[in-house]
Amino acid sequence: MQITINEVVLRDGLQDEPVVVSVADRVRIAESLLAAGLRHLEVASFVNPARVPQMAGAAELVAALPDRPDARFSAIALNRRGVERAAAAGVRDIVLVASASEGHSRANAGRDVVSALAEMAAVAAGYPGIRFAGAVSTAFVCPFDGEMPPGRIVEVASAFDAIGLSRLALADTLGIAEPGQVARTVAAVREALPDTPLALHLHDAHGRALETVDAAIDLGVARFDSAAGGYGGCPFAPGAHGNLATETLVAHLEKRGVGTGVDLGRLRRATDLVREAIAGSSPVPQPA
Repeated sequence: MQITINEVVLRDGLQDEPVVVSVADRVRIAESLLAAGLRHLEVASFVNPARVPQMAGAAELVAALPDRPDARFSAIALNRRGVERAAAAGVRDIVLVASASEGHSRANAGRDVVSALAEMAAVAAGYPGIRFAGAVSTAFVCPFDGEMPPGRIVEVASAFDAIGLSRLALADTLGIAEPGQVARTVAAVREALPDTPLALHLHDAHGRALETVDAAIDLGVARFDSAAGGYGGCPFAPGAHGNLATETLVAHLEKRGVGTGVDLGRLRRATDLVREAIAGSSPVPQPA
């Protein structure tokens, strides 16, 4: 079995750090991750830089990325303006993000879930040449609304899927969901949407993310998000913890005899580069 790892350190990993990493350093990180064998990189979030200054320069970053036909560079968007900016920058793999919970939707996107999904459906219809994927935030636990029942996720996932997606990711935004809870939700969504490829976006608050990975693989999930060094979090989800570290995921999968195509030694060097870039970057500007 081959597992696809979607490396998100350039987006989710950096968005919660108290510094702004330069575009040049982000390009060097991308090149290092590619050298390690990673071929799916989530590189930016086309959001308002006033709200998430760490993602400033997203268009410049996309333009500066290496020309690699064997690599897929994706970016996320929360609304029409984000999709328009990402498309104008040349992104051809756009991840539309919606929350499962009303509380997180209002904090993260400034509107309710139904309104968010309706706008995404309308804007996606206008870009037939772009491959859209979906990601459901707070798919298991919300910092505002508590635990999400599987039926709620099926409802949101089904509405999302109707847009026409290449895949759908379920995100444990806080990283505190129990492996059994994730498995029940994944099973429910797979039953409702058997033809839609599923992925998991896992944070790791209690060191149980690998248990969740194993349970998900047993259910047929073959794509996982992770971040080099375990960096990351959500600025609009109080209590969110770092992502599952890519090096931890790769080592675990290798022990299981599962292929990833990733060179652990080179990945660790890429992780060192991330750490050095963060340490040498300027602090996030404070509002006047």
